[in-house]
Amino acid sequence: MKKILIAVDYHPSAQMVAEAGYLLAKSVQAKPVLLHVTANPAYYATLDYSPIMGFAGFNNLDILHKDDTDELMRSAQYYLDKSKSHLGDDNIETLVKSGNIAETILDTANEIQADVIVMGTHSRTGLEKVLVGSVAKLVLEKTELPLFIIPTKNFKTD
Repeated sequence: MKKILIAVDYHPSAQMVAEAGYLLAKSVQAKPVLLHVTANPAYYATLDYSPIMGFAGFNNLDILHKDDTDELMRSAQYYLDKSKSHLGDDNIETLVKSGNIAETILDTANEIQADVIVMGTHSRTGLEKVLVGSVAKLVLEKTELPLFIIPTKNFKTD
């Protein structure tokens, strides 16, 4: 294995996903690549930010109302830089992309020639699953790569 793509969102459990993906990469001597796919700016206004690997949320919440994608991309890059610092490895590659989350994860995996995709699943149920869908399920249905899924439904934020 040469590269492992680790897809992280802004859920507090992203730290668990990043750490597990990083440990997997290191255990097989592969290059870890952290990816965040930005969503619609309005989505970020609804999130409850606990500090995640040193990232405490957006400094400028006005960007969420102005649809300022450049600022959103810069903030996402800052988040990945903080995550990389948390993991303590300057050799981690970071990528920020925008688009349909599942499709962008798959496209990025192909683009960088990843050997494995690591991601979390929040195990949403009911109406939330119908409205939001399951990114992990969509990636699983469409990928030809091994998928390492970290279940985060019992993640505690205390």
